[in-house]
Amino acid sequence: MIEQIRLSNGIRVLTEHMESVRSVAIGVWVNAGSVFETDAEAGVSHFIEHMLFKGTEKRSASDIAAETDAIGANLNAFTAKECTCFHIKALDEDLETAVELLSDIVLKSTLDPSQMDRERGVVLEEIAMTEDSPEDIVFDRASEQLFLGTPIESEILGTEQTVQSLGRDDLIRYMQRHYTAENTVIAVAGSFERETLIALLERYFRDAAQGERHAAPAVSIRAGFRSALVKKDVEQINLCLALPGAALGTDEYFAQAVLSNALGGSMSSRLFQHIREERGLAYSVYSYPMAYRGAGSLCFYAGCTEGQAEEVLSLLLKELDDVKRSGISEDELVRAKQQLKGSYLLGMESSMAHMSALGKTALLLEKEYDLSATLNRMECVTMEAVRTAAETLFSPTAAAFCAVGRLQGVGETLKKTAEDWWKRNGRQA
Repeated sequence: MIEQIRLSNGIRVLTEHMESVRSVAIGVWVNAGSVFETDAEAGVSHFIEHMLFKGTEKRSASDIAAETDAIGANLNAFTAKECTCFHIKALDEDLETAVELLSDIVLKSTLDPSQMDRERGVVLEEIAMTEDSPEDIVFDRASEQLFLGTPIESEILGTEQTVQSLGRDDLIRYMQRHYTAENTVIAVAGSFERETLIALLERYFRDAAQGERHAAPAVSIRAGFRSALVKKDVEQINLCLALPGAALGTDEYFAQAVLSNALGGSMSSRLFQHIREERGLAYSVYSYPMAYRGAGSLCFYAGCTEGQAEEVLSLLLKELDDVKRSGISEDELVRAKQQLKGSYLLGMESSMAHMSALGKTALLLEKEYDLSATLNRMECVTMEAVRTAAETLFSPTAAAFCAVGRLQGVGETLKKTAEDWWKRNGRQA
């Protein structure tokens, strides 16, 4: 059973007791991410995430690590476009230690100036690491082009220039705006005693700052075709086509998820079968939807040798045309929905997964998570809904294409192939 309460200081708390586990997962979800940053602040949300582990008023960074290990817990955090989450998973018998440790990191960090340059170096290495992954580059650049001029365009990690320029005062000012009770959700799932948990949360999170809740910035994707060609000395050409998709939590999102699964979400999908299995043109080829508050995208990826890139892209675009014209079969619909349902349920077999669903839904959608309702929305996707999704997706107002590789003589051809497809299929906003 899921319960929602508010602490006396206004923090929203979502809890789900799970009888079959000995663990408890706790997440502090903050309405802070790259979409809220100014150009000069790019990367500040992620930098703060790093710095909160570098020492508090009572613990050093090594103390935090040692005390986490002493109870066999998993303590970590992540920064996304629209949120930052600090989370811990521990045995139920260590509930108080887990709550206190998490609150100490989030509320009592000193943002030690002596640690900033060292951690700045770590973040810069993280930025450099993404440049070694052509698959990451092609997704990031395609997304940047699709969401050009919107808050979603921003890089979560920031840039080398912005990270170099961030000072302690910048972090403090940003936290004062966003790390407030009204901008925070605490999600807890697993084994715990309710009254004990609430008392602990009241005790250890009572010092959360007060402030206004920040609404998500509006996102309006500009019409047109945009592209990026990135020359990199790698063996394969990495291709990505990004199209405007449905926003998080909408019925359209579920229809597009089913369509994506049938096209490129599994080993039985059309792209996998026609491009990899039947022709052996690519090892990796797939599609996936991304959803945010107010906007989304559907991306198609393929990695192949340079000599086969034109054929792979042409075949991928032909599959989109075929589905737009003729839809998918009843068997594909049933299989895609069942695969989505099975994958989703398997992914929910842990206290951490339940905690994540509770926190993300409450923070981003302002509502209570309901597993049965989510599964029902998957089940209720109709053939007509998929046809509508295909017509909308594959008659896009905008499209973004990126290719990463040596691109010796093929880059402009690939770009023109993608652009010609958009010219045939695109529509006015």
